[in-house]
Amino acid sequence: PQELTTVRVQDPRVQNEGSWNSYVDYKIFLHTNSKAFTAKISCVRRRYREFVWLRRQLQKNAGLVPVPELPGKSTFFVGSTDEFIEKRRQGLQQFLEKVVQNVVLLSDSRLHLFLQSQLSVPDIEACVQGQGTQTVTEAILHYAMSNCGWVQEEEGRP
Repeated sequence: PQELTTVRVQDPRVQNEGSWNSYVDYKIFLHTNSKAFTAKISCVRRRYREFVWLRRQLQKNAGLVPVPELPGKSTFFVGSTDEFIEKRRQGLQQFLEKVVQNVVLLSDSRLHLFLQSQLSVPDIEACVQGQGTQTVTEAILHYAMSNCGWVQEEEGRP
């Protein structure tokens, strides 16, 4: 069978609303039959600056392979906040869709931890460098096990 990977960026949520350190995070839902991925279904929440970090890491490790662009970080935006958040969500989704189609980028374990674990950026780095308490695969499987019920509920299955 053909390998398929569906990645969706959805459900933007404003965290710490009304405070000076408010930010938006997005749900990243991944469904795949690709051998490249440890877990076949995963769901994590990430914020824009984590995407920026991921893109930087992919660029460092991809050599001459071009890494897709992220939507811009707008400090001045004309229009509603909802409109901006939606445009950014679409841009982040396009970014991830292009990344998961690229064999070179797909071989980066940081990408897998970003998509399939809720580890923080420093913890992803530690894990990739072998300084964490778990291997990359263990971290992903641990997260997948802890989230099974939630993912099935997302799918609308009993």
